[in-house]
Amino acid sequence: MKSDRFYRNGFKEVRQDVEGTMEEQFKSKLVDELKSNQFVIERDGVKVHLANSFGFCWGVERSIALAYEAVKHFPDRKVHITNELIHNPEVNDNLQAMNVNFIEKLGENKKDFSVVGDKDVVILPAFGASFEEMEMLNSKNVEVVDTTCPWVSKVWNTVDMHQKKGLTSVIHGKYGHEETIATLSFCEDYICVKDMKEAQMVVDYILNGGDKEAFLEYFKNAISKGFDPDTMLDNVGLANQTTMYKKDTRAIGQMFQKAMIQKFGPVDVSNHYVEFDTICDATQVSSSLSDVLHVRLFAFRWTDMYN
Repeated sequence: MKSDRFYRNGFKEVRQDVEGTMEEQFKSKLVDELKSNQFVIERDGVKVHLANSFGFCWGVERSIALAYEAVKHFPDRKVHITNELIHNPEVNDNLQAMNVNFIEKLGENKKDFSVVGDKDVVILPAFGASFEEMEMLNSKNVEVVDTTCPWVSKVWNTVDMHQKKGLTSVIHGKYGHEETIATLSFCEDYICVKDMKEAQMVVDYILNGGDKEAFLEYFKNAISKGFDPDTMLDNVGLANQTTMYKKDTRAIGQMFQKAMIQKFGPVDVSNHYVEFDTICDATQVSSSLSDVLHVRLFAFRWTDMYN
């Protein structure tokens, strides 16, 4: 990340052009009218409600802007991206229309980087990229544009702190999700739990032990190499996939904290359990991203009808 071929701050000389492009693609007079009218408008007997949280969070806007700036800054280079920039077909279609090559997935978290040539440009998406991918790209003669959301980077800093303190990282997330794959790559010892049920299974093992082979079989895709639940669950730190629900992560944290108090006593609990809030607040609002996308498409079509 300290290389002069690694970019996180964009390219000022093309920023104004990109701002204009984003204004054209993602802004609407109708949406502005809806927002100024308490998110409701009625025409010809049709009433439309706009989601209060309609639009992109600042991290996503930043990611889109950086990707667009990269394409404009390197007009004569072949540009690749390691994954979908965000989970939004409209945005990814725009990038494909700008001749950005999406690296092919080969399964089992592998991708075909053989298409990346000397002096090409590689964009890292908002979800981030694994340590192994970044290490590989650093060994190539390529320009890397990192659009990783700062909230995701915050999680990486948290698990790095876990490792320095000798803690096992407990990640609340989906082990197959792009963001969590990246986060796990920065951990040495980890276990990933997707929900309260799996967290309870881990807590039960901490307090009561159990069938080790069955435990390892259940979590075989969600644990670090050589994971030993008999020794690696006495000192843990909690982190999360930023898009998980905050109430669930907090509840899981309370489960682990109570387990450590029960096992080691309240005086020493801070030596055995650590947590930081790394949930992105923008994902906690009532509207899901898919709902926002559907409203966005409908709003633009409605604009075409009534302008």
